[in-house]
Amino acid sequence: MNKFSISISRQFGSLGRPIAKKMSEILNIEYFDRDIVDLVAKKMGLTVKEISDLEETVATGWARMKNPFGSETNEIQDQIFKVQAQTIRELAEKQSCIIVGRCADNILEDAKNNFNIHIYAPYEDRLLNCVNELGMTSKEAKKMIVEVDKVRDAYHMRYAKYYPNDKNHMDLMINSALLGVEGTAELLSDIVKKYFIKAV
Repeated sequence: MNKFSISISRQFGSLGRPIAKKMSEILNIEYFDRDIVDLVAKKMGLTVKEISDLEETVATGWARMKNPFGSETNEIQDQIFKVQAQTIRELAEKQSCIIVGRCADNILEDAKNNFNIHIYAPYEDRLLNCVNELGMTSKEAKKMIVEVDKVRDAYHMRYAKYYPNDKNHMDLMINSALLGVEGTAELLSDIVKKYFIKAV
């Protein structure tokens, strides 16, 4: 199989991140998510702490998920996104990999051998996942689902010019509640392998 990349967008609480991580294990390829922040910080000559200072005042906990690259001026956000996009392209050119979020589906839309996946789940399942898997209270979960979805949609619309669940830009969309983390990861990995073997 030739080198390929997989971009994964996901609803908050759909367990998209652990699914992506499990897929990387099954497919034996690199997985990139929040460590992209580290790479962006290095390229911009900043420390991770300085990048974090551009985020909300609470640098830990659930607030980080809402604004992974900060809430400062448009100019700073645009600079960070430009470096982020360059970093994502370099990672995909270097090796087979999975990249979670950060408009990777749009950034890699013209890349050879890229596969876009969107992971979603019904609201009630997302609530349960937030409580059982992420350790939130029900009240926290309800608030975070609304806030994170809103911020992710706005971020994606701003830079990709479409929402992350736009089927016109996805190769596959899947309800993670049907099979859970393990089952979803296994199914998606099988589909990806068949797709790229066929594409060779």
